[in-house]
Amino acid sequence: MWEGLVLQVIFVCLGVALCSHSPSLQDHAHRRRLSPHRHRERGKEGQVLHRSKRGWVWNQFFVIEEYTGPDPVLVGRLHSDVDSGNGNIKYILSGEGAGTIFVIDDKTGNIHATKTLDREEQAQYTLTAQAVARDTNKPLEPPSEFIVKVQDINDNPPEFLHGPYYARVPEMSSVGTSVIQVTATDADDPTYGNSARLVYSILQGQPYFSVEPQTGIIRTALPNMDREARQEYNVVIQAKDMGGHMGGLSGTTEVKITLTDVNDNPPKFPQSTYSMSVSEDKEVGEEVGRLRARDPDLGENGLVSYRLLDGDGMGTFEIHTDSHSREGVVKLKKAVDFETKRAYSLKVEASNTHVDPRFIAWGPYKDTATVRIAVEDADEPPAFTAPSYGFEVEENAPDGTSVGRVHAKDTDVANSPIRYMIPRYTDLEQFFSIGPEDGVIRTTRPLDRESQAWHNISVSATEISGHHQDAKVRVNIKVKDVNDNAPEFATQNEVLVCENVAHGKLIETVSAVDKDEMAHRQHFRFSLAPEVASNHNFSLKDNRDSTAGIYVTRKGFSRMTQDIYLLPIEINDGGSPPMSSTNTLTIRVCSCDSKDTILSCNVEPYVLPAGLSTGALIAILACIIILLAIVVLFVALRRQKKEPLIVFEEEDIRENIITYDDEGGGEEDTEAFDIATLQNPDGASGFLPRKDIKPELQYAHHPGGARPAANSVDVDDFIRTRVVDADGDPTAPPYDSIQIYGYEGRGSIAGSLSSLETVTTDSDLDYDYLQSWGPRFKKLADLYGTKDSADDNS
Repeated sequence: MWEGLVLQVIFVCLGVALCSHSPSLQDHAHRRRLSPHRHRERGKEGQVLHRSKRGWVWNQFFVIEEYTGPDPVLVGRLHSDVDSGNGNIKYILSGEGAGTIFVIDDKTGNIHATKTLDREEQAQYTLTAQAVARDTNKPLEPPSEFIVKVQDINDNPPEFLHGPYYARVPEMSSVGTSVIQVTATDADDPTYGNSARLVYSILQGQPYFSVEPQTGIIRTALPNMDREARQEYNVVIQAKDMGGHMGGLSGTTEVKITLTDVNDNPPKFPQSTYSMSVSEDKEVGEEVGRLRARDPDLGENGLVSYRLLDGDGMGTFEIHTDSHSREGVVKLKKAVDFETKRAYSLKVEASNTHVDPRFIAWGPYKDTATVRIAVEDADEPPAFTAPSYGFEVEENAPDGTSVGRVHAKDTDVANSPIRYMIPRYTDLEQFFSIGPEDGVIRTTRPLDRESQAWHNISVSATEISGHHQDAKVRVNIKVKDVNDNAPEFATQNEVLVCENVAHGKLIETVSAVDKDEMAHRQHFRFSLAPEVASNHNFSLKDNRDSTAGIYVTRKGFSRMTQDIYLLPIEINDGGSPPMSSTNTLTIRVCSCDSKDTILSCNVEPYVLPAGLSTGALIAILACIIILLAIVVLFVALRRQKKEPLIVFEEEDIRENIITYDDEGGGEEDTEAFDIATLQNPDGASGFLPRKDIKPELQYAHHPGGARPAANSVDVDDFIRTRVVDADGDPTAPPYDSIQIYGYEGRGSIAGSLSSLETVTTDSDLDYDYLQSWGPRFKKLADLYGTKDSADDNS
């Protein structure tokens, strides 16, 4: 009976799948029931066993997805053996979708699906059924769980989740080269029928590419696809379910395939011959011209390098590769000269830097072209015969001594003459001069090597005609040493010696330095000055290595008697001519302990003996007398300075230096120069003119003839006499003065002191008296006297 009920459930499920809704079939097929009574079995030895049968027997129900009929779909019927059909039993359904998707008739136990189900959203539902008493809700059977599965139909087309696709494949790839694999997915059940069985095909992209039906791998279908001819391809791939049969659903995706570059093209020059020109004044390293070989490949496959193969300009020109523009840049390697050579020829090769070994048989990957370069004439600056010059001159050489000669020439055809000069900024103190035509450099003063051993100047050479091109050259002048400096002590430190120093002890080793250069094996010689050669305190020993030792020749010293000794030492440099000097070494006596450790060298106060010695008293008195004499002399000078500084009482003579940097001040100038004294020296007695007012002395105009000075005084002799007197008087202060006329003033009767207006106005002064001033004023008298005479004659 159990097996029969199971078969009934299976038939019911098949009927639901075929959409068979016969009520009689449902009532019969969906009932599962077991006998409510217990079966008796006879066991061994006559024992009777009782077995309780379950009231619910089923495994799972099926319902088709996407059902769109007008009535709810009957999923199945539940029936318990305890149900006698009188309506006392109520069926209860719980679990996933109970009450919303699945409902049960509590009387009959029929289960219906009220909504359309989608297997792709949920493939199965788990439910629980139970039979209870209607009046008491008391369970009559234990709850039983069952599954409702949603049966799949082909309702989802294939989809390419990662499309569109982008792929790259090298150009010139062989047939069958894998490009990319595309994959589509189908949401239908792959375990049920062919709903999810996909087949790939190519809709667009033939005959260049193909696709494997089962795997979706795209491969090349044509050989020698050239990127330079076509670089991109748009391929459309279709995926169809139901194994590709009629009625299956399909989806498409687009694949953009790009051919990548390989080095399959050699470089080519667009022309076989190139023409360039270069001016002869171009500097080395400057660009002459450019040429380019074309290579359609990309990246490193299209890189081109250039080199010179042959030609008469191999040593004059060079070629470099411009990494940005991929051009060959021809540059000047060596200066060219129009007068020497006017044309050059070069053979240039362009080749790929990277060659693909797969296509090496397609070579050669290089090309050649000829470059012709013409040299153009230019006005070049003069050229020195040497890039730099070096000369030597002895120090202390007299001015005008020749140092050396530089020479430059015009390299142009015109061969213009050259003029030389020394730019002042290279010889600020103007130690040297140069002949503008011969280029001979000479000194302008004696040079001192100890002040400046080297002089680095520049000489400029300029074409006199043409465009005045110039060139400069460096001239290094070394001042040769002459032994003109005496040696001296290397240090001027005091020598400290203990009072209890032992006889014959070395207390100092002296050395010397010399500003002059020392010759090889030349050394200093030391000796005591003649005035101390026989002293009994110290001796000197020349070590013959430019040092000397100072030794003590007595036993002990007394600081209280004498604490400082001055020892003059002569140092000879042994040069040519030999130079020597006397340097004084100061030796201070110090107080020391028994281990000859210096305790004190300062002058310490101590109690004098009962009386001073006669020599000390004489020295003190001499100092006092000298101080008194200085005071008296100072007082006398102070009194003498109180006398008038402008003129003496017996003579009114002043010597003035007048600087006419600007115009005078007229009557308002209180510092004007008074010439009355020179015109009338005899009137100086008893008359002291003031410097703060303008002199009122005027000259009358005497027409015709020369007017002698007052009393016929020779001004030249007078001034000379006064100068001699002033030079012989040691107490005469310097009365020379410089008058600066910073303000001209207003309302001057005499008018301006400027000579700017003398061109158009006649002078009203009489200069005839200049004839009597002596020979030194003869030229001035001739100039002004001649003018006056000419004016009178006219």
